[in-house]
Amino acid sequence: MIVFLDGILEEKEPTRVVVNVNGVGYEASIPLSSYDRLPETGKRLRLLTVPVVREDAHLLFGFMSAEERDAFLLLTSVNGIGPKLGLAVLSGLAVRDIKAAVAAGDVKRLSGISGIGKKTAERIVLEMRDKLGKGEMMESLSGGAPGPADAKLRDALLALVSLGHKQADAQRMVRDIAPGITPDTPLEEILRKVLSGRK
Repeated sequence: MIVFLDGILEEKEPTRVVVNVNGVGYEASIPLSSYDRLPETGKRLRLLTVPVVREDAHLLFGFMSAEERDAFLLLTSVNGIGPKLGLAVLSGLAVRDIKAAVAAGDVKRLSGISGIGKKTAERIVLEMRDKLGKGEMMESLSGGAPGPADAKLRDALLALVSLGHKQADAQRMVRDIAPGITPDTPLEEILRKVLSGRK
């Protein structure tokens, strides 16, 4: 199984690349998110890959980050989502936004992607929600890089889920009080604020 290519970028287009690995050219389909991070043609490239073998073709899909590759594997594990649709989703939304949409049950956002209808978006939400790790739920709480208080917010989120709150509801509750939380805020106080709806 080919898990990555390490060679010279010979050709690049928004949907495909050709990588020269010791004189052998490998073609891989890529999402737009990976295209934006490609080096110039003629430069060295390390591309993570997912091979797909069919009766009529051997296909290779490439990604510039493990996060994109993992999201592709998650998406293509959904019933009715093939590699082409998986790439379409990754080309339409950043990985963080896909996870946030799944966690929040935002069917409208997912169905706004070209090729994804409402029923397909609903299936993505339904099947991917259970496959996202609890730690990944934190990704939809903040729009930027994790802050020092995020560990406390993650603990509060996991506590709410373990108490029986739905994942999307728990995320909304924690997000609402997140701006007033510091790394020194005790978990008990965070949970009190969340449960009372105070900021």
